[in-house]
Amino acid sequence: MSEVPQRFAGRTVMVTGAGTGYGAEIAVRAAKEGAGTVVVHYRSSSAGAERTAERVRGEGAQALLVQGDIVSWDDIKRMAATVDAELGHLDALINNVGDMASEQESWRDITEELIDHTLAVDIKGTMLMTHEFGTRMLKRERGAIVNIGSTVIVRGSPRAPQYAAGKYGVVGLTKSYAKAFAPHVRVNTFAPGFMKTERVLNRADWKAGRGEQLARDTPAGRIPEPDELAGTALFLASDEAAHITGSYMICDGGYSMLGA
Repeated sequence: MSEVPQRFAGRTVMVTGAGTGYGAEIAVRAAKEGAGTVVVHYRSSSAGAERTAERVRGEGAQALLVQGDIVSWDDIKRMAATVDAELGHLDALINNVGDMASEQESWRDITEELIDHTLAVDIKGTMLMTHEFGTRMLKRERGAIVNIGSTVIVRGSPRAPQYAAGKYGVVGLTKSYAKAFAPHVRVNTFAPGFMKTERVLNRADWKAGRGEQLARDTPAGRIPEPDELAGTALFLASDEAAHITGSYMICDGGYSMLGA
């Protein structure tokens, strides 16, 4: 096994939605890469956040738990104030929280409530987190923000069109804030493909055989576990990506590649 790079030695990293799934793996990976403190955000999965915090501490980092709904600007301001008071500053923010309308199996199942919720979380929530924490980073003239997107930005989502719309919105706000915060704070989008998260594995279409079909259609030949892509997302927040801003990086084993 290759040695884990120490790209975040002594730095502070915040991951939203870190109580479960991909967010938890990014938080733990940040600790493995030397982060001094990892801020573990959650909305409702307090037990999951505690488990993530234990794993973070097991890797030698400090863990700060913060609870809040990213759709609420008041909650975000409160969380930002807590991070400032406890840590003094934040070096990297990974906006992992998103809504993929996983309970929706077809565009025919769409409802106004599903549209409103998905767009509120994916666009409004990501935008407010970027705005509030990025503004504070800008005062310090240092920081990096990674917004977790999706490969639907290149192929759309006939299953849930509002999900694709939300992630297209994430690309737009990423580019906008990257320009607004330049040159001191970088903002990028990381667009992973399918991962074997609990939410995806529990989808009815996945259980009905879509998982096997997706693996066959992926040039890399398989669907990865969430922890395999955690370090890749963090790359965009590291000094190795110092000249990358306002961009998006796709990581899907070639699934979205023309002709794949």
